[in-house]
Amino acid sequence: MAGVPESAPEAPASVIALADGRSVRAVWRNELEGVTFEVGDGRDRWFVKWLPTGTGIDLEEEAARLRWARPYCVVPGVVATGSDQEGSWLVTAAIPGTNAVDDRWKRQPQIAARAIGAGLRRLHDSLPVEQCPFTWSAEDRIASARTFIDAPPEVDRLVVCHGDACAPNTLIGEDGECTGHVDFGAMGIADRWADIAIATWSTTWNYGTGWELALLDAYGVAPDEERTAYYRRLWDLT
Repeated sequence: MAGVPESAPEAPASVIALADGRSVRAVWRNELEGVTFEVGDGRDRWFVKWLPTGTGIDLEEEAARLRWARPYCVVPGVVATGSDQEGSWLVTAAIPGTNAVDDRWKRQPQIAARAIGAGLRRLHDSLPVEQCPFTWSAEDRIASARTFIDAPPEVDRLVVCHGDACAPNTLIGEDGECTGHVDFGAMGIADRWADIAIATWSTTWNYGTGWELALLDAYGVAPDEERTAYYRRLWDLT
């Protein structure tokens, strides 16, 4: 599972160069051995998402998604992208709030779950489907997972999905409200349940059982067992 590094990984040379003498702190490690570093402090902070060569993930694609989404909702501004023989990186400006798995929000799961649900609904309502050039549809994802043969359920509502609506990618402000989202590498048009199923699932990983209904209530939708089960299976395979 992704999470805060238990020990501080060494920053790659590219990250040190980008920092240009400012402080560098590892704040997140993902399942692919990629690390996100916080550079600097105060209002002039950057976050550098760094991935080792060979992951198959193109951070330029995430940068394109962030640039497209930024006029419609609160997402990090792209500062720079680049790559070398060691890896690739995406530099973004900080936005307000702390992520929803910060210790404070783990102690207040009711507030966190509702903030995730309300924030996800606002994201889905803000991003214009008709103008989105990206897709995250079940059909496209199935095509990349040939062992998965189930036909997707009928679409409930097409939205521009976040693509990784897990709790850590929602930021929460001091008032307990969602302040924005991060990590848009898979953003695209899909049934809203592709996001909702993972957002609710994530509450069980991060806060324990019992908080899925709070998220759904804040989002404004009733439980849907069929779509939830389907999109969780698809998530595991893709």
